Amino acid sequence: MERRTLLGAAGLAALAGVLPRASKAQDAPKYTVALIPGLTTDAFYITMNRGAQAAADALGVELVFQGAPNFNPVEQVPVLDAVIARQPDAILIAPTDTTQLVEPLRRAADAGIPVITVDTFIGTGKYQTGAGDADFPLSYIASDNVLGGRMAARALAEAIGGEGAVYVSNVNPGISTTDQREEGFKLEMSENFPNIEVLETQFNNNDANNAASQLQAVFARSPNLKGVFGANLFSAIGAANGVQQAGQTGTIRVVAFDAPQSIVDNIKSGLVDMAIAQHPAEIGWFGVAAAYAHLTGQSIPVAIGTGFTVLDSSNVDDPEVAKFIYSE
Repeated sequence: MERRTLLGAAGLAALAGVLPRASKAQDAPKYTVALIPGLTTDAFYITMNRGAQAAADALGVELVFQGAPNFNPVEQVPVLDAVIARQPDAILIAPTDTTQLVEPLRRAADAGIPVITVDTFIGTGKYQTGAGDADFPLSYIASDNVLGGRMAARALAEAIGGEGAVYVSNVNPGISTTDQREEGFKLEMSENFPNIEVLETQFNNNDANNAASQLQAVFARSPNLKGVFGANLFSAIGAANGVQQAGQTGTIRVVAFDAPQSIVDNIKSGLVDMAIAQHPAEIGWFGVAAAYAHLTGQSIPVAIGTGFTVLDSSNVDDPEVAKFIYSE
């Protein structure tokens, strides 16, 4: 079992005193914090909301969870506009595009609503620098997705014995998290695994059926295919289904990013070899804590990183690991 926790000392120091002061929350103004997920139907964001609600309950904060059913900016922006109209005291949001959410979120900032991005980011994700047009959010709270991609590369390289062809099954370009996971995966492979060939990334438009078809097409072109990294849930499930349809289960290895119950079931059945589990409840918890800290006059770090846990068939039933499985 491998776990990585990236909560920096500055982040912990800045927020460590927030919850102990929760007992005084009844004497403070009642703050409302809105959490806008990438989509409302995904176990990752449902789990994030649970963590956010736990912090909100402890701090006496009213939490509003409002989002769209699909991960795209066309659906997210109207939700954001509706939230801005309600004038919450702070907004936590997982932006669905690095560029298309910049101006909509600027409307929130211009309305005097502090913005913190969770899981995903706008611009480069480097905030409060005084440079660029997307540095106005106060903080970015998320897993280190480049590191997560590196962890996936190492896990896959070990599973295939350090040689053969692999590729990344991804969603679409322009999504900060999955872009970074792909980046980390390719960096790790190029730097440390010279006998592994990384084939062209396949973009599936968040459609598991597309990902399955792409796996079979890649295998037809490259019979030396030994592994695939699914950069998000649907990419991984689709790739695993494609491996099964090609009759290559156990030969072409699949590493997934994220760990809802469906991925865990696939680990147990052997369709997926391992998964890199984020800690979305921590992201939600620290999001609310950071918003509350800012609203009560405390400084907060511009970036807070949360951890990972690697799940595979050897540890998926361990209670200390199972707690990181995303639940609906």
